[in-house]
Amino acid sequence: MFRTLPPEVVWTLVGVLAALAVASLAAAALRALQPKTDHSELTARIRTWWVIVVLFGGAVLLGRGASLAFFAFVSFLALKEYLSLIPTRRADRRVLFWAYLAIPVQYALIGYENYGVFIVFIPVYLFLALPIRALLIGETEGYINAVATLQWGLMTTVFTLSHAAYLLVFEPFATPRVAPDWPSEASAAAPGAGLLLLLVLLTQANDVAQYLWGKSIGRAKVAPSVSPGKTWGGLVGGVATTIALAGLIGPRLTLLDPPRALLAGAIIGVGGFFGDLSISALKRDLGVKDSGSTLPGHGGVLDRVDSLSYAAPLFFHFVYFLY
Repeated sequence: MFRTLPPEVVWTLVGVLAALAVASLAAAALRALQPKTDHSELTARIRTWWVIVVLFGGAVLLGRGASLAFFAFVSFLALKEYLSLIPTRRADRRVLFWAYLAIPVQYALIGYENYGVFIVFIPVYLFLALPIRALLIGETEGYINAVATLQWGLMTTVFTLSHAAYLLVFEPFATPRVAPDWPSEASAAAPGAGLLLLLVLLTQANDVAQYLWGKSIGRAKVAPSVSPGKTWGGLVGGVATTIALAGLIGPRLTLLDPPRALLAGAIIGVGGFFGDLSISALKRDLGVKDSGSTLPGHGGVLDRVDSLSYAAPLFFHFVYFLY
């Protein structure tokens, strides 16, 4: 029932749980020392992180089926949030069923390791099929906006995020050029769990690092009309931190040697920034602060996976074509 994970993956997950325990204790200390200060958002954020980490770790530990089901559910929640935000026509509701049906199909293709169909199912087949259903309904007013927004939503919430799940079934085509201190034979035989964990850790660390660097040295805005809080200082500092972290843990956790791990850090750092910026533009266009309230302290699912929408496919194909 349970998957045997490489020891470095297990210890990394233990380390994340330990960090959360320290954060919980620190939050409790703050509440005790500053009883008149409102720490409810911080507390909610930490509690939500506990839920996310336990669910993610449990899904990875339970094996391929549970892992794919977990990511499919995340895509479902993200797509549902997206569709609840965008304006839709009455006729579009008849097409939404087919959009939701794309989720189990996309993740089933991962389970069968059918990369050829996986990579074209949504951007090609659904791109052609969904407008047909809309055309048969016969509603032409708002047609372009309707099909374009639906396809963009599927690409962002299902197609891109499914690349993270595909890492779990990844098997290198060639023997990797590994670092001299290759961690374990288990990682070499089943590299997917380590690759996925590296992607998620670096993406979330990149978000935090860019925020902290932006607050400390950020001056010039990158895109003030999209996200006023994003600065060049935050971008450069965050990406540099992510690269350094990738060089530190990448070769110990995955099949990546130090040079490739550093490059992976750069890809995830820059990609995560623009994924975050893309969802910020969406929310600003729709006039909302958060995509939802599913995750207390964080907003919605889209708010939490925004960086992954760019980082996941970029990192996956970097590894896929590298090996």
